[in-house]
Amino acid sequence: MASLQAAATLMQPTKIGGVSARNNLQLRSSQSVNKTFGVEQGAARLTCSLQSDLKDFAQKCTDAAKIAGFALATSALVVSGANAEGVPKRLTYDEIQSKTYMEVKGTGTANQCPTVDGGVDSFAFKPGKYNAKKLCLEPTSFTVKAEGVNKNSAPEFQKTKLMTRLTYTLDEIEGPFEVSPDGTVKFEEKDGIDYAAVTVQLPGGERVPFLFTIKQLVASGKPDSFSGDFLVPSYRGSSFLDPKGRGGSTGYDNAVALPAGGRGDEEELEKENLKNTASSTGKITFSVTKSNPATGEVIGVFESVQPSDTDLGAKTPKDVKIQGIWYAQLES
Repeated sequence: MASLQAAATLMQPTKIGGVSARNNLQLRSSQSVNKTFGVEQGAARLTCSLQSDLKDFAQKCTDAAKIAGFALATSALVVSGANAEGVPKRLTYDEIQSKTYMEVKGTGTANQCPTVDGGVDSFAFKPGKYNAKKLCLEPTSFTVKAEGVNKNSAPEFQKTKLMTRLTYTLDEIEGPFEVSPDGTVKFEEKDGIDYAAVTVQLPGGERVPFLFTIKQLVASGKPDSFSGDFLVPSYRGSSFLDPKGRGGSTGYDNAVALPAGGRGDEEELEKENLKNTASSTGKITFSVTKSNPATGEVIGVFESVQPSDTDLGAKTPKDVKIQGIWYAQLES
């Protein structure tokens, strides 16, 4: 705070005195800035004379502004560094299980997938039928396909700001996992915490909600790239009521102010009145980066593309690309 006050002192408007014949303009730095930059109190004063050359005046004032800006930037870095929580160290499954609730609470570890200790940098499981358990998907990047901020720019995947707290990781997913003699693998999702509501914000300020999920996934292919389609349920259920009391399976058929047979049946308002809770589909690709047959653990990365929320059919969905890491345990 001392450096911020010092910077504010430097940036204050200067006062021009009318009594002195030379009309000197002085910028005084505080004692904390002198101590920070190793400048003596007497030498810390910058005097810009109105009768001096215009070039010298501009240069001296520029130097003062640079010092003030540096002090502000340094203070901001210190404050942000002190308040930053940082990313917690990624732990193995056994290390996570050994911790108590209070040791995990508030650290961000609960939103992370475990890592694999030891093993090889490839898929080293023998052919056979396994049961995948503890499958975890942790997103590390959310991008949304939308028009850019610039006018008439082509739609492209844009970086977003996450608006949801650390509750977007899928976990405890399980299902049959088969390794064929030719080296291909096949996984079917059957159960688990397989969906999470997430909201991100585009650079222009628009917020995009979506349901991150891999429901009913059937993925197959080589371990370095096996993919499949999955079901994306409606972000809201049929019993959800909008602000005008309209819903899919309950509520009004039309807005109260729009009588049936009137404007409520116009095409432009029909999508608002007729709620659509139909599911859509997404596609995900997995890649194995490391495995440990001794412990049955496997880890890798994934990329998923799925539609966003449609507001029960009132909006056109956007494509959401989700990238991250995944972890699973294979039991024979």
